[in-house]
Amino acid sequence: MKLVVLAGGFGTRISEESDLKPKPLLEIGGMPILLHIMKSYAAHGVTDFIICAGYKGYMIKEYFTNLLLHHSDILIDCATGEIEYTNPVKLDWTVRVVDTGQDSMTGGRIGRIRDYVGDETFCMTYGDGVSDIDIKDEIAFHKAHGLQATMAAVAPPGRFGALKMNDYIVEEFVEKPVGGEGLINGGFFVLEPAVFDLIQGDDTIWERYPLETLARTKQLAAYRHDGFWQPMDTLRDKRQLEKHWVEGAPWKNWE
Repeated sequence: MKLVVLAGGFGTRISEESDLKPKPLLEIGGMPILLHIMKSYAAHGVTDFIICAGYKGYMIKEYFTNLLLHHSDILIDCATGEIEYTNPVKLDWTVRVVDTGQDSMTGGRIGRIRDYVGDETFCMTYGDGVSDIDIKDEIAFHKAHGLQATMAAVAPPGRFGALKMNDYIVEEFVEKPVGGEGLINGGFFVLEPAVFDLIQGDDTIWERYPLETLARTKQLAAYRHDGFWQPMDTLRDKRQLEKHWVEGAPWKNWE
């Protein structure tokens, strides 16, 4: 099964860093968040990737072209120019990077890779969020209900501190509890090729007409995920993910 990753946006809410590189290449624990996502899917057996690039997409192409260089030790013979990779990264993957347009919307990017997906069920997610979701179980859930689309339904992470109080005395500042705002679209979709027919062009926003139509026609199922989930929308999110990484990275399911 293929995974389609949306990785072409401008990342304006984290422009402090996305001015220099596309957001999916921003690093958590010394590794692009895009690679975290791909490793998570690969741990569930999904190793055929299609990356929908756009803004600074050449940097994503360069990264995967030189993946061995980025993640291996090297020995250079300066006389011959030969490079020997020692302790090379070993990934049994295929990665296709597709230029889906500088200004295409999310749906437009998906529409651009239709020919590469073919007539098979496929996964799709955003290139800036990580989770400990059980991908295999979600795929099985999708196949069992027989609808055109499955979407992970998640509780948004707390973004503001809350107060722990004893009567009127403040005892502690704590993170806002997860789940206080209801469930939201967490990405991590499983889709049938029929969804491509809902994409009208580059200006199509996936989260509007396609998803709204799937919901209206009762073709969209929600796979509830109560575990860890966090996007990297802002610099604060990135710092929080770095903190999670140091403390054990709940989304890390690979060695």
